[in-house]
Amino acid sequence: MRQVLSVILGGGRGTRLYPLTKLRAKPAVPLAGKYRLIDLTISNCLNSGISRIYVLTQFLSESLNRHIYRTYKFDNFGGGWVQILAAEQTAGEDAAASDWYQGTADAVRKQLGHIRTARPSEVLILSGDHLYRMAYAEFIAYHRETGADVTVAVQPVTREAAPQLGILKVDPKGRIVEFSEKPQGKALDKMASGDDPEKPFLASMGIYVFNFDVMRELLEKHKKDDFGKHILPAAIKSHEVYAYAFDGYWEDIGTVRAYYEANLSLALPNPPFDLYDPQFPIYSRPRYLPGTRADDCHLERVMLADGCLLQDAIITDSVIGLRSIIGPGVRISRSVILGADFYEDEARRVANRERGRPDVGIGSGSTIEGAIIDKNARIGHNVVIRPHPEVIEMVEEENYVIRDGLVIVPKNAVISDGTVI
Repeated sequence: MRQVLSVILGGGRGTRLYPLTKLRAKPAVPLAGKYRLIDLTISNCLNSGISRIYVLTQFLSESLNRHIYRTYKFDNFGGGWVQILAAEQTAGEDAAASDWYQGTADAVRKQLGHIRTARPSEVLILSGDHLYRMAYAEFIAYHRETGADVTVAVQPVTREAAPQLGILKVDPKGRIVEFSEKPQGKALDKMASGDDPEKPFLASMGIYVFNFDVMRELLEKHKKDDFGKHILPAAIKSHEVYAYAFDGYWEDIGTVRAYYEANLSLALPNPPFDLYDPQFPIYSRPRYLPGTRADDCHLERVMLADGCLLQDAIITDSVIGLRSIIGPGVRISRSVILGADFYEDEARRVANRERGRPDVGIGSGSTIEGAIIDKNARIGHNVVIRPHPEVIEMVEEENYVIRDGLVIVPKNAVISDGTVI
C-alpha cells in the first residue's frame, strides 16, 4: 500500500447541495454532528494503509483546506501526508492548462506533474463526498490479482435505480466489456450482468484504481474532461478494465434530500452505516470540547455531538452538532442541527440583546421539524419551522431556503423571535 497514491476529488460547485455549499466546498459539509464529508474518504485510506493522499480542490476551499491542515498531521518517519492541490495557473503555452478544472479527469490531468513526483505504482481515484466504508487494500489486491490496467468499484443496483447511474456490463471473468451512461428501456435490458436477480445491474461508484503509466497514457491521449463519461469508455476499448463488486453501504451525498436522509439514518438503533466500528474508525479534528450536558430533556433516536447545552428539550430522530445551544421548551424532530463554531460569552449575549438579535443556537419555545439548521444560525424564541413537501422547486428567502421540501437555515443566518416558516 505504500506504493499507492490516493487522489481525492474535491468536487465542483455543489449546486445540488446549496445552501449548504454557499460558503464551503462539498467535502467540507459537516456530517453526523462532528465530522466533515471528506473525513470518511480519508479515513478509508488511512484504515487501508494508504497514507499518501492528494486532495484536489477548487471552489470555496478555504474551510476544507483549514480542516485538513488542522486534522491530518503525520510524523517525520512514516512517509505519509495529506496535501491540498488547488487549481493553479501555470506558465505553459497551452492556455487550457492554466484554466479551472473542467471535470474529474481534467483535474487529475492538470496535476500529473505533482502525481508523477510521488512515483506511485497505482493511483486510487476517489470522491470526497460519498458515505461508505471500504477496505481499499482488498480493492487494490483484486486489481493486482486480475492483472488489470484499470479497476472500477461497482455496486449491484435494481432496475428502478439503474437509469440514473452509469451502468457497466462484465464478462464471466469480471472484465468490463461495455459502459452506458443512464441507459433506458432496451438499452438498459442488454446491460444486465449481475448475479443477483433483484439487482441485475452493476453501477459505477466513481471509484477507480489505475496503474499509473496507464492513467497517464489515457489522460494524455484523450483530452476529454470526465473519468466516467470519457476516460472509462475509452479505456474499455484499449485496456484491461475490471469490475470490483462492493456490496456494503454506499451513499452519494449529492442532494439536500440525500444528505438529510443519510444523517438521520445514523441516529437509528441499527443504522445502515455504523460509526461505532472499533476496527475501522472515522477520524476528524480533535476539538477538546467538554461533554454534552442535557438537563431535564427527553431524547429518542438522537445523535449528540460534543460540547452541547440542552435544557428542558424534547428531541426525536435528529442529529445535534457540535456546541449546539438549545433553550428550554424547544421541540425538535427529524432535523439536522449542525451546531456552532464558537461559544458566546456573557458580553456577547448582552451585545446581542442590545442589537435585538438572538443568541447563537435555538431559542426557548421554538419548534423545529424536518429542517437543516446550518452552523452559527441564530434561531429566536418561539420560532416555528416545519417542512414544506409541496415545494418542488427551490425557494430562497433572505434567511432560509426551502428545497426538496425541507427548510434549510444557512450558516450565520438570523431568524427573529416568533417567526413561522
